[in-house]
Amino acid sequence: MSIGVLVITYNEEEMLADCLDSVTWADEIVVVDSDSKDKTREIAKEYTDKVYIREFDNFSNQRNFGLDKLKSDWILVLDADERITTELQAEIEKKIATGGYDLYQIPRKNFFLGKWIRYAGWYPDYTDRLFKNDQSIRYAGDVHECPTFTGKKGRMDQPMIHYTYQDIASYMEKVNHYTTLSARESSKDPSLFYVFIRSFFEFFNFLLFKKAFLLGREGLVLTAISTVSKFLKYIKIWEKNRKD
Repeated sequence: MSIGVLVITYNEEEMLADCLDSVTWADEIVVVDSDSKDKTREIAKEYTDKVYIREFDNFSNQRNFGLDKLKSDWILVLDADERITTELQAEIEKKIATGGYDLYQIPRKNFFLGKWIRYAGWYPDYTDRLFKNDQSIRYAGDVHECPTFTGKKGRMDQPMIHYTYQDIASYMEKVNHYTTLSARESSKDPSLFYVFIRSFFEFFNFLLFKKAFLLGREGLVLTAISTVSKFLKYIKIWEKNRKD
């Protein structure tokens, strides 16, 4: 069974080499780049000749473009900040050889500011990333895109490594981007009162019920960012509705 890897990129010169190093065992690698301004494409070409440039419109279309370029029996979808361990590689090869499932979820071991975040809903963080190369499987959704799938789904035991955000600034940039996309997709019409109540609830839910307090300083930082993220999402929806 052949395995192809799909990675979409934009200005990932600091992360991409380690990502691609972790999948050199794959039969093919496809990189779809959103016209990076750094050395991302040069780094990608050191690992594969299948490097494509596509203007970014949304994550689903970017991934679907890449799916069409892969010829392998199985497709493994990665982001530049993710790594496949040797243990996970061995499990992938074993499970696809024995068959039984058409798609596998892979748990992610997420790191934030160098620390493994094992609470606050960040672990095991199963995600649909390995599936048979079937043209009926397409990605959908602008924000939390996922493959449309109707077959049998299994799970890997070994996690992939995910270096989520290297600093607060990069995290806040993505929070701003994703909350804008979420607001654009939303059909809700929250009141200003709801915006503040929902943000207040998010703070205590994340800190206490999701056990972020067990993570120490990093947990407090994540709680604050999660609260701000929820506030930005709903206040942007509120703002959008005022303009309509």
